[in-house]
Amino acid sequence: MNKPNHSADGYAARPRIETIGSLRCLVVDGSEEPRIPVILCHGYGAPGDDLASLTPHLIEWIGRDSAQLQFIYPEAPHDLSDVGMPEGRAWWPLNMGMLQELLQTNRFAELHDEVPPGLDEARGTLADTVSKVLANFPEGTPYVLGGFSQGSMLTMDLALRGEVRPPSILVQFSGTLICESLWKANLSRLADTHVLQSHGRIDPILPFASAEALRDLLRGGEVNVEFMAFQGPHTIETDTLFRLVERLRLLAVSIEE
Repeated sequence: MNKPNHSADGYAARPRIETIGSLRCLVVDGSEEPRIPVILCHGYGAPGDDLASLTPHLIEWIGRDSAQLQFIYPEAPHDLSDVGMPEGRAWWPLNMGMLQELLQTNRFAELHDEVPPGLDEARGTLADTVSKVLANFPEGTPYVLGGFSQGSMLTMDLALRGEVRPPSILVQFSGTLICESLWKANLSRLADTHVLQSHGRIDPILPFASAEALRDLLRGGEVNVEFMAFQGPHTIETDTLFRLVERLRLLAVSIEE
């Protein structure tokens, strides 16, 4: 991200660092006057700018309509240097030993209704950042929220239990089901949200079956969820990015009309 990304109209989208709320964020504008914020949160153990590498591809694939978009990548508050990840960040601490034991004994579903310690604090922190981002746009502006892995879980929790209005598009890259009872009680908040969910069938970290459980929970609440399964591990695959590009382009066109 050292070089500027160029949109179809030639605008040089130069990355910059801003502190929004209490979170350090990398921000990339699609033009001098973007109209739709796209807020994407990285996963556990990744650096804060991990998903920012998607930006040049998204801008190129979206084309001229990317001028409507502002990409924001918040950095999680927890530093993982003390657990051997010098650049790693986390939205809340994880007990990796326990997770591995549950995976190896096929008991991961025991976590589906758990509220991870630190989740409520992380949700409040991200909600403050999202609120401040939205305050820079006209009231009612559509926006996109989402993330990968732990960032996916956090953004789902924020959309369902947070103090900010739900997004127009909620992106769930390789997330999973947690807080099942609490989420189920609030699914009506996503009545006007398109959920784009993807998951690898051979994910060794967050089981595919748990992603299906999240999908089924959403569908049971009549949420508009587009579920993209792929033959791969814990990652973001290209076909899902192409679907995100299509949704972003539609959103950008809608605000031009």
